Amino acid sequence: MKNVVITAATPEELRSGELGRKLRHYNYGFVGEYPEQQYIRLNARDERGRVLGGLRGFVFLYWLNIEVLFVEADMRGSGLGSRLLAEAERQAIELGAKHAKLETFEWQAPGFYRRHGYEEYSRIDDYAPDFYLALMKKSLSPRRDSALSSA
Repeated sequence: MKNVVITAATPEELRSGELGRKLRHYNYGFVGEYPEQQYIRLNARDERGRVLGGLRGFVFLYWLNIEVLFVEADMRGSGLGSRLLAEAERQAIELGAKHAKLETFEWQAPGFYRRHGYEEYSRIDDYAPDFYLALMKKSLSPRRDSALSSA
C-alpha cells in the first residue's frame, strides 16, 4: 500500500460512471441484477412559468429515494406538495419501486409525510443544533385490504 495515491476524480472519470458500474457488478453477486438508477425530476410551474415547487429523487434497488421536495411558501397548503409526491410515487412504481424513503428535519415536513403514509423508522437527534432528522419510509405496494374491499 506504499505507492497508493488518493486524488480527486477527474471530470472524465465522473462522466464514465466506471466506479458505479464496478459497485453494481459487485452487488449483483449478492442481490442479482437490478436496473440502473433512474431519476425522477419534477417541477410545478404557474401560467407565467414561475417554479412553485418541485421534487428530486431517484429509484435505486426498487426504492424511491426522495432527496428534495419543496413548495414555495405562498403555495403551501394548496395540495401542490401532495400532487408532487403522488406523481413521484406513480413514476417510481412504473420504474419498479416497491418502497419509498426520505429524510426530513423536524421543522420541515414530518407531519406532511405521515399524512401520506410514511412512517418514521429512525431519528438522529441534534443533527442540526436542537433539531432532529427523521428518516421515513413507505411501502408503495398496494395494500391487500384495500384491494379486497374494492373487489
